[in-house]
Amino acid sequence: MNGITMKLNVDELIMNALREDITSEDITTNSVMPEKRAGEVELICKQDGIIAGLGVFKRVFELLDKDTEFISNVKDGDEVKNGEKIGTVRGDIRVLLSGERTALNYLQRMSGIATYTHSIVKLLEGCNTKLLDTRKTTPNMRVFEKYAVKVGGGCNHRYNLSDGILLKDNHIGAAGGVKEAVRLAREYAPFVRKIEIEVENLDMLRDALDAGADIIMLDNMSVDDMREAVKLTKGRAETECSGNVTRENIGKLVDIGVDYISSGALTHSAPIMDLSLKNLHAI
Repeated sequence: MNGITMKLNVDELIMNALREDITSEDITTNSVMPEKRAGEVELICKQDGIIAGLGVFKRVFELLDKDTEFISNVKDGDEVKNGEKIGTVRGDIRVLLSGERTALNYLQRMSGIATYTHSIVKLLEGCNTKLLDTRKTTPNMRVFEKYAVKVGGGCNHRYNLSDGILLKDNHIGAAGGVKEAVRLAREYAPFVRKIEIEVENLDMLRDALDAGADIIMLDNMSVDDMREAVKLTKGRAETECSGNVTRENIGKLVDIGVDYISSGALTHSAPIMDLSLKNLHAI
């Protein structure tokens, strides 16, 4: 994340997280460190993985005190190892103590998502299928979680409801059918927008193709039906496979030939990466 992105989209979210953790004061820190004193603390990795969110980690401390310094030994996207010293935070000891948990929460969550995403991307090596995330994100964490997916080697689906058209089962029901849903979306949307529609069987797929949908999402279909769907769709639309895709079951989807595989698990089921701030001392 660059500086402009951070200030426009991230600073307010980080401040809200800090306010959640410090409603009036950090009573523990103030009891043992009543006055400003310079110090430093080490950021240690406690398991192997892909690091993501170093800029956000740094920003937490900067928002508490602009003079805080973070010296990093790695960059987002790097592989890190258990026991590795990732960097050092220097500044007012009170800031280091008060910002520790919030900064680690972001870094652990984002690194966990990047690590999990990377492990699935490796399973797709050798095929032309791209891995996508979804909107199944933690409220007020989407910008961080989708960034982490990219760091892990995945691709972002639409960011939010204003970002793209995706007609799902309830939209189809509201419109009165597949063809009618695509027609209404085509009439309403700007010509630069692609129209994606979710289908659950081959009959719905045929209707979507006849209606001129740009992307067909094959939702919770059998492997055999998805193979047939790819054949029927060839050259007429792009295809996306979706529905409870995880690291454990994605292997059976690799050779189907879809353009995209989307997985909500990238953001809602990735475990955190274990990281810690250790060896705090005055300087």
